[in-house]
Amino acid sequence: MSSLWVRSALFVPGNRPERFAKALASGADAVIIDFEDAVPPADKTLAREHLQAFLKQNPDARLLVRINAPGTDEHEADLELCRQQPGVSAVMLPKAESAAQVNHVATSGKPVWPIIESALGVLAIGAIAACKGVQRLTFGALDLALDLGWKVGSPGAETLFDQTRFALLLHSRVNDLPPPLDSVYPSFEDDAGFGAAMRRARDMGMGGALCIHPRQVPVVHTALAPSAEELAWAHRVLSAAESGEAAFKVDGEMVDAPVLSRARRLLAMG
Repeated sequence: MSSLWVRSALFVPGNRPERFAKALASGADAVIIDFEDAVPPADKTLAREHLQAFLKQNPDARLLVRINAPGTDEHEADLELCRQQPGVSAVMLPKAESAAQVNHVATSGKPVWPIIESALGVLAIGAIAACKGVQRLTFGALDLALDLGWKVGSPGAETLFDQTRFALLLHSRVNDLPPPLDSVYPSFEDDAGFGAAMRRARDMGMGGALCIHPRQVPVVHTALAPSAEELAWAHRVLSAAESGEAAFKVDGEMVDAPVLSRARRLLAMG
């Protein structure tokens, strides 16, 4: 798994080991074994045992783990398991609110994916993104909305979520991180709605999304892929660039270095 090309990251409950292999075969760029919200308290220890057994039986598997949040009873045990398992490629840190929390998780020797889910987390995005060991940023919309009293699905909440996205994008860029992943889209049977949301996120610069169902994976990939028209335009731009001129016209519009870079990026994505 390359953190530079993770468009879809699929959650799987840690207490459902029969789904681990299915998730890995889903086409998702990354699979996240969830020890946190998807696992009831009585099953936390069992979830760790399930993952340990699965990785022993499948030594080539590479998985992320969303551990329990800092300050919870399971946090250190989850972190120790991740530290011991070569098959754990990165640790997702929920409720990330400080650089100190991120730095502690990074002592596991694994890359860290902080999840911003609170007002404190939003205020600390800059410090969190600058931590050594951080590989990718994302956020949890539902928890963030609960913490700040936003009505999920309302125009007001979407406006404020966009401010969070902008902060994540800005700090990812200045810290040379890949574009952040968008939060989960809860209505996993609404392919059209999710596709529209992902195209909007793509246009904002987001790099993909967290997924809660395998059917969401191809929706993300399709939404992020350049259209046939975009690819054709990019080919025309590169063909025209062979003239060697610093600025030239394509389809009646001026093309210079930034536009040429966009064309190359589209073709790399296609």
